[in-house]
Amino acid sequence: MSKVYTTQELIKILAAERQACLKGDRLKLEITVSGNPVIDQFIRTDGLQKFSAYQDFKAAIHEYQREYLVSGIVWREVSVKGKTISYPEIDSQLIALSSDLDILKSAKNSILEFWNEVTAQMDLYLSVNNGKQYQQIIKPDVDRIAQITEWASLCCFEKSNFLEMILQLGWGQPQEACYKRGFPASGSEFIHAVNPGNHPIG
Repeated sequence: MSKVYTTQELIKILAAERQACLKGDRLKLEITVSGNPVIDQFIRTDGLQKFSAYQDFKAAIHEYQREYLVSGIVWREVSVKGKTISYPEIDSQLIALSSDLDILKSAKNSILEFWNEVTAQMDLYLSVNNGKQYQQIIKPDVDRIAQITEWASLCCFEKSNFLEMILQLGWGQPQEACYKRGFPASGSEFIHAVNPGNHPIG
């Protein structure tokens, strides 16, 4: 039997292919912008061709993941206020298998415990209008959102005088949850915690 690629190997393969597509080494030549050959001859399509070539390759990698049961999980670590957590997350270029979703769901409570510890006394904001605006909320609001979501992820922006912690509470496939592509089957809410008097920037 031939060797099955690991999660890390697939991530490296995708990164190399993405670079090749960006440089124009790979193009999907049959792409047209309008479908009208008279108009299309005056429109530059190289960017769309590069993007489409990479999307096709990525779809093939996702099919490979499903066929050979290669996990999309990578482990992240966040350290803030002297506390550290290591948690699972789906790599942004891979998909989550059903077993990966089980792992994400089982990590949710520990992520929430960490979040509650490090964001105590911070102001909380819910990202609304696709991240263009923020609505101030309180901890019980976060608890309500957490009850109706399946998994959680973290992100931290920290400078000498600024701290922003972002909690993503999601459901369904993580790669579809971020940009509302898979809504309503997949989706997420983003909670931003900042020091009192500050506003989210992430």
